[in-house]
Parts: sequence; structure tokens; C-alpha cells
Amino acid sequence: MTISRAIIDRFYEKLIANLEVDVAVVGGGPSGLVAAWRLARAGRKVALFERKLSIGGGMWGGAMLFNEIVVQKSALHVLDAMEIGYKLYAEDYYTADAVEAISTLTSQAAKAGVAIFNCVTVEDVMIRPDRIVGLVLNWSPVEMAGLHVDPLAMRASFVVDATGHATEVVRVVAKKVPGTLRTDSGKIEGEKSMWSERAESLTLENTREVYPGLYVAGMAGNATFGGPRMGAIFGGMLLSGEKVAAEILERLN
Repeated sequence: MTISRAIIDRFYEKLIANLEVDVAVVGGGPSGLVAAWRLARAGRKVALFERKLSIGGGMWGGAMLFNEIVVQKSALHVLDAMEIGYKLYAEDYYTADAVEAISTLTSQAAKAGVAIFNCVTVEDVMIRPDRIVGLVLNWSPVEMAGLHVDPLAMRASFVVDATGHATEVVRVVAKKVPGTLRTDSGKIEGEKSMWSERAESLTLENTREVYPGLYVAGMAGNATFGGPRMGAIFGGMLLSGEKVAAEILERLN
């Protein structure tokens, strides 16, 4: 019984310790991992929630299961800081092994102190009159099975939606929370078809607060504000995570 007790004790110790955090990041893809890593390295308490069993989002498979990714020169400092290898392919374009990249991002985030919870779905948010103050959580298998099981809640000073194309947290807010989003229409604008160069610049532009207490990063930013998708080029995603962390740190400080 020692093994069972050890697993149960340590998990609930981690869960209870993260029921109140500075920042809750939803989505364990590249932008979410970089944001969580930067925040944790700055001494902030960060929990990351990923609905799938594996962390890493769409980076694992590269493009069409060719597990290589492309990163622009402007984002190489993130790879350098994480000690992820890369090679020059053409002017301004570098390649990295997708498996090394995302596994290292995950490892570095964990080593920085990010509490990572996989197989957890964010089914709702906690609100107060003026802002979002936390998340409502359940196990992903409970959601998949359609079971009527009540969730648990946790508090966060800020929430980052880094769920990619799905914009899972923003969709909950748009549907259930009073008020409007900080988009042109006040609603989710929706992701547009691929235009890699434009998408990369808009990823940074669209990394911002979309509702009081809620930021969007990575592809969730483009999907929320109406930008195009970009494919297996990840410089904008990495820089988006860096940007959202910097903006939240400034407000927390």
C-alpha cells in the first residue's frame, strides 16, 4: 500500500498547493509552456492545465507527422534559453526537432516550478462583478464520458487561454459571462485560413487581454481576434508566450 499512498499523498499535496495561484495557464502547447516557464522563473506561482494526456499541443507531429518544425531567427533566443538545438535552413529560417523541442519545453517548465496537471478540462470560469478570478475544473475522461460529476474550482489572479484553435476558455466566457470580449464584434472573430507570414505577426499582436483577467496567447489569440492560421512555423508561438508572461508580470508587480 506504500506505492498507492505515495501517489495519492503527493498528487493531492500538489493539487491543494495550487488551488490559489498567480497565473493559471490553460493549454500545454508551445505558447502556454513558454508563458508558464517565464512566469515561474520570475518567481510567480503558476499552474498549467492540459485536457489531453500528453503535453505539447500540435508541436509533436511537426507538419503531416514530419516531426521537424521551423522557427524564425527572431525567436531563437527562446530556444537558446531552453537549450533546444536548431540548424540554419535558409535566411531567417531555422529547423528544430519537434520531439526535442516540445519535450524540452515541458521539462524546463516543470523544472522552473510550474505545476502541470494533465487530463484536466476547464469547463467553466469563476467570475466576480468586474473580472475572471479563477477556473472550474474536471477530469477530461469525465467530460468525454458525459458523466454528471460536479467539478472543483481554483483561484487565479490571471488566466491565460493557450488552447490553440479551440479557444476553450474564451468560448466559455463568450457564452456565459456578462459583457463582451475586447474584439471588434465583442464576440470570437474566428480563425481564418492559412497565411503564414501574416499569421506570425498577428500572433504577437493578438496576444493580449481579451476580457478582464483573461489573456489569450498563441493560436488562441488569432482564433479569438480573427487572424489566419500559420502551420508548422513556431516562432510566433514562442514569442507570444514570452509576451503574455511579460505583460502579466508587469501587472502582478
